[in-house]
Amino acid sequence: MHVLLGLEGSDESVETLETTIERVLETGDDLLVAVVDKPEASRSPSAVVDLAKARLEEAGIDAEVRQLEGDPGSELVDLAEREGVDQLVIGGGTRSPMGKVRLGPVTEFVLLNATTTVKLVR
Repeated sequence: MHVLLGLEGSDESVETLETTIERVLETGDDLLVAVVDKPEASRSPSAVVDLAKARLEEAGIDAEVRQLEGDPGSELVDLAEREGVDQLVIGGGTRSPMGKVRLGPVTEFVLLNATTTVKLVR
């Protein structure tokens, strides 16, 4: 399976990276990592690129890591279509006090506009 992992600079995004690494080690999926800019995130895109490369190398996974420019949701959806991926993996979604899932704008855009399967890691 050809998998695209979308990352930004949040802690949830780092957890999504770790979860995806575990899955790739189990399945042998082909992985492409795309880092998008989310200004309110705690890490810069370049820091996320460095982190992703280091974690992938530690795990022994040969994966390309790209930094995307522009609108995060649009860039992820466009890249998934251009690369013909089987699955787009993103992190996101928090729980409200009533237990309902809240989605951020990037996550919502990807879920509503991607033409491929989207896996939401929470």
